[in-house]
Amino acid sequence: MKPIRSLTCIVALASFLSTAGFTARAADVPLGSHSMEGHVVSRVVAVDPANYQVTIEGPDKSPVSIQLTDKAKALHNLKVGDTVDIHVIRSVAYVLDTDVDGAPGVSNESMTIRANKNNPNPGGEAVRRVKVTSKITHIDLKKHEVTLLPPEGEVTVLKVEDPKLQARMKKLQVGQTINAIYTEVMNVKTSR
Repeated sequence: MKPIRSLTCIVALASFLSTAGFTARAADVPLGSHSMEGHVVSRVVAVDPANYQVTIEGPDKSPVSIQLTDKAKALHNLKVGDTVDIHVIRSVAYVLDTDVDGAPGVSNESMTIRANKNNPNPGGEAVRRVKVTSKITHIDLKKHEVTLLPPEGEVTVLKVEDPKLQARMKKLQVGQTINAIYTEVMNVKTSR
């Protein structure tokens, strides 16, 4: 992952953080997944605690401003010249819900873990999970296609290319739902 994309991810993630819990259900069957990783080590060039802004050195030494939320409680401890080590993992998993008659929908959950009192340097870990649920409305075993009704209401036809998944299509039922679960984990460490 390119450093600037990681920085964009951090800006977006910092804007959405709130505390919530995550749950898993035994009736979910994994269909596939994909993940990407990014790592950026940079230097703080400006700190504006009153406006919750930090500027770090970009990949080409140009300044990159990051707008944080009021949840950045230890921002006053961050100083110009501090090192910022940012590690981001993004993943998408596709899961079949074995229950029938689920409804399309979107859920958005997030959680933060802040640095503890023994470490005054700002940082911590943030997790964000977005789940998009689409309902199966039609299954064509000959064409290897599944028709889905996503939350937006516009029907989508998916072509199943993977032979292993094609063989499992016989177990699908109209009315089941498929969840696309996007998870983003960001770990930030600062040091002098």
